[in-house]
Parts: sequence; structure tokens; C-alpha cells
Amino acid sequence: MVAISPQPQKMTIEEYLVWEPQQELRYEYVNGEVFAMTGGTIPHNDIALNFYTALRPHLRARGCRINVSDVKVQFDAKNIYYYPDVIVSCDPQDRNAYKFIQNPTIIAEVLSPGTSSKDRGEKFTNYLTIPSLQEYLLIDSEKISVERYSRGEGRMWLYYPYTEGDMITLSSIEFELAIALLYEDVVFAPAEE
Repeated sequence: MVAISPQPQKMTIEEYLVWEPQQELRYEYVNGEVFAMTGGTIPHNDIALNFYTALRPHLRARGCRINVSDVKVQFDAKNIYYYPDVIVSCDPQDRNAYKFIQNPTIIAEVLSPGTSSKDRGEKFTNYLTIPSLQEYLLIDSEKISVERYSRGEGRMWLYYPYTEGDMITLSSIEFELAIALLYEDVVFAPAEE
């Protein structure tokens, strides 16, 4: 049996960066507080991997990197660290990153009932403050539905909803993806009667 250090109430960024790698669970950091990351469902995992698999060959040719769930993003203010489900960076500074990504181009969160409100609320608000971020995707894990937010002029973000039969356009990396490919072999929970 492995002992897990108790979760501290408050800590500095420096303390978090030393403490968190020693834990069995992953923890996000927001303004001095740490939050344990819970495990996802099989559909959640399948969707993230399908997205990764579709994008990786295209991104490699462009000199970009893509990571899934175990890589954190650091905000400019350095008081927030999140673990997005999928993160793409085309910034040369991130190409050889070891601990975290600082200049993401695309962030995708796969929604589940337990994380949806945080992904749509707190994370959404914070992600949109990242200067390098061009697109934010919310991918539903319980039905075929994707929402894409794309940086517009100034502080404007454009909203693009996608559903069954659609092609998802990722303009920041000049890529199109059939939504069917994103949900390929994903088994949804049976509808309750």
C-alpha cells in the first residue's frame, strides 16, 4: 500500500511544483489551491485519443506538438495550472517543454457530467485569457456534439457548434476533421427509460 500525502489547504506555486509530482493523483492549481483530478470514462478517453490520433500526423509536419491529459498548461500569471484533455502548441518555446506548456494554440476539454460546469465556467474564462490560444473546444462525451470557440478580432470569440455529419474546422492549424472520426468506436451509455 502506498501512502498519499494529504492535500494541503493552500500552497505557493513553488510548493505545488515540488509537491504535485510526488502524488499518485494529478492536481490542478488555481490561486494557491489544489484540486485532485478524477478519472474519466472510457468514452471520455476514446474521444481524446481519437482527436490526438487524427491531429498528430498533421501537426508533426507543421512543427507543432500535441499532448493528452497528463500535460499541464501554465498561465502567464503563473497562478493557474490546468490539465486539459488535449493541448496543441505550435510555439517553438513549447517544442522542447518538459514540465508544462505555456503557449497553447488549441485546448480541448472532453465534457463529462462531473466536469462540464467547470470546463464551461472557470476553465473557459481562464483559458480565453491566454494570448496564444486560438481555439477552445468542448467535446461532449455523452452525445455527438462539439462546440468550438475561435479567436476573432480584439476580445471577440466566435462560436461554432457541430453535430452528427458535420466537419469540424480548426482554422488555426488549417485542418478539417469529420465529427464521425472524433466519435469513432465510442460507446455511449444506454438511454434511461
